[in-house]
Amino acid sequence: MTDTKDWLQTSWNAGMDMLRNPAAAWAGASRTPLMVPIRSLGPAHRERIAEHLLELAPADRYLRFGYAASDAQVRRYAEQPDFERDEIFGIYNRSLRLIAMAHLAYTPSEEHRECAEFGVSVLEHARGRGYGARLFERAAMHARNAGVRMLFIHALSENTPMLNIARSAGARVRRDGPESEAFLELAPARFDTHMTEAVEQQFAEIDYSLKHQAHQFWQFLRGLQALRTQPPPEP
Repeated sequence: MTDTKDWLQTSWNAGMDMLRNPAAAWAGASRTPLMVPIRSLGPAHRERIAEHLLELAPADRYLRFGYAASDAQVRRYAEQPDFERDEIFGIYNRSLRLIAMAHLAYTPSEEHRECAEFGVSVLEHARGRGYGARLFERAAMHARNAGVRMLFIHALSENTPMLNIARSAGARVRRDGPESEAFLELAPARFDTHMTEAVEQQFAEIDYSLKHQAHQFWQFLRGLQALRTQPPPEP
């Protein structure tokens, strides 16, 4: 019979392995581990969410929303997420700028409560670093732990990066003219998937706290520098 301590250690190690390479939970293909702090966002972050989406270039807005969204439409979208049901995940840079974001939307229908839809956006200068894939893996992990069995992606067929992320995770992609749909079946949650999510969330919170402290420190130094460069008062 396995000792409880040994079982917990084995589950912890498995969780840490999934944290280092979350793609292993969904697809058999190996990929270079990428530790990225991904933070859960709440109602207090609506303005940052709106600012991030407004920074997207017109072509990127078109791919993200499926139409040429105006500033007003983007702001309305930022007001829509129900944080009692949906999940928003974000990646911040050192200046606390939201450079990548994912929306995991759960259906309000009881009939489809085991389904969720995924959407992602990454600012142009932050692309090529695997942020979209990591956000997908983070959202899939959370959805799996929440009892979701099917992750759904609706995208324009020309949105190659998004569809490639889905395919790499093992999703089935179905194209219907200008639009495509991807479906990823999720395995039931286990103890180590819950442990992995808890560790990753704690990692993201610590990272954000350190960035926030550093940001405040540099603002303080800039304030001191501004005072030093001011001309002396006239007698």
